[in-house]
Amino acid sequence: MFNKKETKIDTDFDKFDTLIGLNTSFVGDLNAKGSIRLDGQLKGKVNVEGHLFIGENALVEADIVTSSLIVSGKVTGNIEAQSFVRITSNGKVKGDITVKTLVIDEDAFFEGNCKMINSTEISE
Repeated sequence: MFNKKETKIDTDFDKFDTLIGLNTSFVGDLNAKGSIRLDGQLKGKVNVEGHLFIGENALVEADIVTSSLIVSGKVTGNIEAQSFVRITSNGKVKGDITVKTLVIDEDAFFEGNCKMINSTEISE
């Protein structure tokens, strides 16, 4: 009935330049280049030029600007991503998303608005 278009998403999140561990809490602005895995708690603003992975136990209260994002934990805040956002089955997002490609797995939670745009429309 529906034609399913396979979307190729580069989910090579095996190697990280920075790891914010499970027992770590951070308050403030996080600015980084490269790939980051966040398993702890973060409150503030996040700006990552690269991949951002939010682990299953992570709690994030922040507006996020990144190239691409995978959410397996809990995010409260607005998200802007140049490439894609994926909310896994364990992921929860409360906030608006501006992105080129959005993937929401079965059993994931998303409460907010989504604006689908070309990657050149993302604000800096």
